[in-house]
Amino acid sequence: MLLCLVYIMTGCKAAKTINKVIAPKDTTTLVTIPVSVDDSIKFVDESRALMQKNEIAFKTFSAKIKLDIEDSRGKQPDIVATLRMIKDSAIWLSLNATFLNIEVYRALITRDSVILMNKQDKEVQYRTLDYLQEVTQIPFDFKTMQNMLIGNPVFFDSASASFKTDDKSVMATSVGASFKTLVTLALSSGLMQYIKLDDVDISRNRTASMSYDDYVANADRMFSTRRQITISEKNKLEIKMNFKQFEFNKELSVNFSVPKNYKKK
Repeated sequence: MLLCLVYIMTGCKAAKTINKVIAPKDTTTLVTIPVSVDDSIKFVDESRALMQKNEIAFKTFSAKIKLDIEDSRGKQPDIVATLRMIKDSAIWLSLNATFLNIEVYRALITRDSVILMNKQDKEVQYRTLDYLQEVTQIPFDFKTMQNMLIGNPVFFDSASASFKTDDKSVMATSVGASFKTLVTLALSSGLMQYIKLDDVDISRNRTASMSYDDYVANADRMFSTRRQITISEKNKLEIKMNFKQFEFNKELSVNFSVPKNYKKK
């Protein structure tokens, strides 16, 4: 949803404005060590368990996030996002322009719908969830957005993944309907460091990357408070996310009222 609102606020139309591939295809060189079948199965099982160990489970999540955005036109004004999320149910989001100190957009996403309020123009849009795919040209569903915001792997199937390692990292690769996904974990901790997405349609040359840094312990979980998302096809969109505050499993309200004087768009 952050990507969707950023596209709208900055005037981007995803695939229409996105001019040369910025992110190269993955060329990671891995050290291959001959192992027995039993050792190989054990390594895959251990790697899959390492990945699952650090996946974040939650009931509710809230956060304040500073967003630094840069697109083909340069750096955009800073934004602070307020996020409330109820697992598998609702994502409530408010975007505030820091230079004006006012709320400019508010959104509510459920499993099948999107409500988007433009508070400056006093307009509201009611859309199906497919609207996010139309705007971003990325096959988002509710679960994918939820995992992206919470910091879990996206577009990744651990059950069918292959695993390799070097002296510092474990790398897991999964191929789905839309993307080849490479997830890199720290060998010592299993914490996710990097996700690389390459479009399976090579004619599109669409790539995306997500990096995860500055992990903070919270109860029985580790949470990345500093992230960077880069999407490129022709032009590039870069979003840096700095989580200033965050809380898990507190009681949340996602009430969403639209003023009567707002026009439907």
